[in-house]
Amino acid sequence: MAEEDPKRDKSTASRRQVLMAGGAAVAVVGAGGVLASNALAEEMPGKTQGAGDSDGVGSCYRLSSEAIEGPYYIDADKIRTDVTEDREGIPMTLTIKVIDADTCKPVRNAAVDIWHCDALGIYSGYEAVSTSPGGGIPTGMPSGTPTALPTDGTGGGGMHQEPTDDERYLRGTWRTDHQGRVRFTTIFPGWYPGRAVHIHTKVHVDGKWTEDGYEGGHTCHTGQFYFEEEAVLASAELEPYSTNTATRTTLTEDMIYDQSGATGGLLTLHYNKKKIARGVAASITVAVEPEATHDGDDAGMPGIPSSTSSAAS
Repeated sequence: MAEEDPKRDKSTASRRQVLMAGGAAVAVVGAGGVLASNALAEEMPGKTQGAGDSDGVGSCYRLSSEAIEGPYYIDADKIRTDVTEDREGIPMTLTIKVIDADTCKPVRNAAVDIWHCDALGIYSGYEAVSTSPGGGIPTGMPSGTPTALPTDGTGGGGMHQEPTDDERYLRGTWRTDHQGRVRFTTIFPGWYPGRAVHIHTKVHVDGKWTEDGYEGGHTCHTGQFYFEEEAVLASAELEPYSTNTATRTTLTEDMIYDQSGATGGLLTLHYNKKKIARGVAASITVAVEPEATHDGDDAGMPGIPSSTSSAAS
């Protein structure tokens, strides 16, 4: 299926209202005008970071960790694979393989959502409540350990919020292929107070793809993806990441990441350690229970009762 032009209309619509638009794949211009395509990010030589082989046979028997949805989800607002729009940052491809945790077989024709903040920690649709301060580079050992759940909106706290604007960058939904894979073109995310660098995701199954989008079905997985500290520190040396002075939280300090590696959402990253500006290829296998419903309400956080866990972003 062809990809959508990322410059298309930004109006808000539900999964049932968005048309499946055609168009050619669009290359991404990253920080400093660096041009990268899907192929460049995946095939370039360089250091491998992350949680091991994302397609390893052993991982398919372990259910991927469920996580809270957070306050900034917008239901399948953009049916597309290139979610970059006008956001500046390090070009990144994100390949997600969805499998059945019981049978290890690929989950075909599932609808996969991703959404994340930009280099400055801002979420589209919620710019007024997710703006982070700018300026500076984070240290190797940040002191961003949260002492309480964020609730004032500045860090994205609270229950689900209604969008405050019509921006929709760094959000998208696409279908898994016959191998259970879906690939998005985006940028390396930034950070904001109280959370490690992350990407949100949902997997929807048992619905129907029509020329109007994706209809029906249920959500079988709600999760979050995470990044190795070395890659985050490398990104922080480049603009616009270097202008983000928001207190940064590491993986070990994060109140949602369960420290379980790929099962908990830790991505495998391929990039040139000395030239990360050229692009990053991220990948992960997500093992789900297709018959189950996990919309984020049943997810807890390490050390925090599930009854209060829905307050983090």
